[in-house]
Amino acid sequence: QVQLQESGPGLVKPSQTLSLTCTVSGGSITTDYYYWSWIRQPPGKGLEWIGYIAYSGSTYYSPSLKSRTSISRDTSKNQFTLQLSSVTPEDTAVYYCASGGWAMASQRPDFGSWGQGTQVAVSS
Repeated sequence: QVQLQESGPGLVKPSQTLSLTCTVSGGSITTDYYYWSWIRQPPGKGLEWIGYIAYSGSTYYSPSLKSRTSISRDTSKNQFTLQLSSVTPEDTAVYYCASGGWAMASQRPDFGSWGQGTQVAVSS
């Protein structure tokens, strides 16, 4: 059973870069055909998929956030990281990391395992 744990600052100032790390246990982030995603939920809103890094190291970002997003990994630590630049108060959300295989029907990763989430507020 894969377990994921998010970590990072709970408060970021506007215009700065938000950086979160997901530490994975019980499985390797290089396991074939597994995808490692970041998802967020702003207060009072639904879930928003930010993007993923695949087992191969390739990445995909949501078009709405692509210009500000970078997802990378450290295979030696079995971690993957989200960086979101030029943040505004609209980026305030609970941020989740998740993992799963590829859902053929929707042509996107599924999210079989989730971290508990971490609250990030953007405020001066």
